[in-house]
Amino acid sequence: MNNEIRVREVRLIDESGKQLGIYPIREALHVAMERGLDLVEVSPNARPPVCRLMDYGKFMYEKSRRDREARRAQKQVEIKEIQVRPKTAEHDVTFKLSRARKFLAEGNKIRVRVRFRGREITHADLAVELMERVATDLGDVATVELTPRMEGRSMIMILAPGKTEAKADQG
Repeated sequence: MNNEIRVREVRLIDESGKQLGIYPIREALHVAMERGLDLVEVSPNARPPVCRLMDYGKFMYEKSRRDREARRAQKQVEIKEIQVRPKTAEHDVTFKLSRARKFLAEGNKIRVRVRFRGREITHADLAVELMERVATDLGDVATVELTPRMEGRSMIMILAPGKTEAKADQG
């Protein structure tokens, strides 16, 4: 930018985007100062390098505003968690599945956690069956993103909203 540009001549573009031609660097800086603008190198690898006349402070301000708007427009995907135990009653599991369906409809991912207490951990097969049931019951609105695996004293599976092509072919 301005005096930091270390080449002999540059291709100059004015603030409206019109090419002014190839100028020696001193003349280009003089044109920028006359117009009250900055000389900004936009393409240093071109021969000769391309420089643009612009109000650099205003450009950076507008860029930060655009970036902020883009961040605001993004949807953050939350991971909601549903916890059950291997001995959770049928009605309670059904209720938890209805809550999970609601979370998936909102576009959130779901972490299904089966927590083991005491000696329940020896019956991991019950948890696998429960996880398979959850996956099949929510199969119409979700896909399994992470298959069931042990993590400490609990088994975890992650479901993502939506349905993939592979699932549609099988069902």
